[in-house]
Amino acid sequence: MSLDLDTNVTLRGEEELSRRAGHLFAGARERFVCAAADLHTWAMPGAREQIIAQRRRSAPDLAVHKLYNPRALADEESERRLVELARRGVHVRICTTPLPQETIIIDDRIAVLAGPPEQGVRAYTVVRSPGVIRGVSSLFWATWESAADLEAFRRTRPPMLNEESRAILRLLAEGLKDETASRRIGHSLRTYRRRVAEILTLLNADSRFQAALKARDLNLL
Repeated sequence: MSLDLDTNVTLRGEEELSRRAGHLFAGARERFVCAAADLHTWAMPGAREQIIAQRRRSAPDLAVHKLYNPRALADEESERRLVELARRGVHVRICTTPLPQETIIIDDRIAVLAGPPEQGVRAYTVVRSPGVIRGVSSLFWATWESAADLEAFRRTRPPMLNEESRAILRLLAEGLKDETASRRIGHSLRTYRRRVAEILTLLNADSRFQAALKARDLNLL
């Protein structure tokens, strides 16, 4: 059963949102904007990724804008995800103004407003009322204009590296060969090299030597 686009409808949980309104995300053609406090607003594993995949297939050149609070960078995994989004062409900004659970606007004609979870289930209101959408959109862009670009914000603070990443940085600083370092940390050679590449990305470093220097400057060693 598809969503009746002539009315504003509240859906309960990501499964119902994906089933009844997933085609709205895939139907985005011009612009897709999203504001959220952090990256942990969806509870159902894979739901967000499924919708994003549908959207990419239908409109690979879609302009995407994402606005988050600083807590979206509170851990290494989240920071890596945001950096990867920006590398793929998504416009990402960070603002200190408190943001709602999640607000999505599709082509300035449809809005999806997420509410707080109740007994582990979040309600999503799908809105088509032009006046409401204009108001939500105006708030988004006013906040966007005062927010910092992701890379500019990241330059104000060291990356949120976990203990394993710090250990790998220490191994890089020692100048150990990958084979030796991977054995010492208990990873396969392939996994170790992937983790090194991820750390270089977070440090905006072009080489391992540069990463070690930056790590020392940022007191990460």
